[in-house]
Amino acid sequence: MTADQPGTPEEPGDPVDLGEVNPEDVSAAAEAAANAEPAEAGEADGPAATELTPEEAQSAKEAELLADLQRLQAEYANYRRRADRERQGAVETGKATLISSLLPVLDDLDRARAHGDLEAGPLRGVADKIVDTLKSQGLNTFGAQGDAFDPALHEAVQHDGDGANPVIGDVYRQGYRLGERLLRTAMVTVTDAADADAGS
Repeated sequence: MTADQPGTPEEPGDPVDLGEVNPEDVSAAAEAAANAEPAEAGEADGPAATELTPEEAQSAKEAELLADLQRLQAEYANYRRRADRERQGAVETGKATLISSLLPVLDDLDRARAHGDLEAGPLRGVADKIVDTLKSQGLNTFGAQGDAFDPALHEAVQHDGDGANPVIGDVYRQGYRLGERLLRTAMVTVTDAADADAGS
C-alpha cells in the first residue's frame, strides 16, 4: 500500500506527529505535575473541592448572622450612651440658664441680709427656702474675704499693695458655680495678705 491510500499506517518517524506533540513538552509537563504543591493540585480539582456541606454552609451562615447581630448591639449601645450624654448635657445647660437668671434675686437677698432685713419675719423664711433649693441643685458660692485672689474666678475692681501675695479684700458681688461650671465671677477688691512671718 502507498502512503496516499486510506488506512495506511503512518510511519513511526512521521513529521506530522512530532509537530503536533513535542516530546520535550510532554516530559516538561510530566515533571511539572510531579513537582506540583498539594494546594495547587487541589486547585486543579475545580470548585467541587471547595464546596461546603449543607451543615457547614448552615454554620457559616449562622456565624455571619451572629457577627452582624453583635455589631448592631454594639452600635446601639454606643448610640444610647451618646444620647444619654447629650440629654444630660441639655439638662445641665437648661439648669444653668435658669439659675443664672435667678442670681440677681440672690444679690438682692444678700443686700437685704447685710442690712438686717432678713433677721426675722416671713421674708427670711422665703429667702432661706430659695437659697436651700438652689444649693440642692448644686449651686455653690465662692469669693470670701481673705481667700487667695484668682483672676479666673475673681473680677478685681480695686487693687491695694504691690501684688506680692494678693488676697480678696471686700466682696462687692458674690461668685457662683453650678457643680464645676462657672456661672459668674466674684467682683472684689484685692489687697496684699499680711506676711505670716512678720510677727515671728
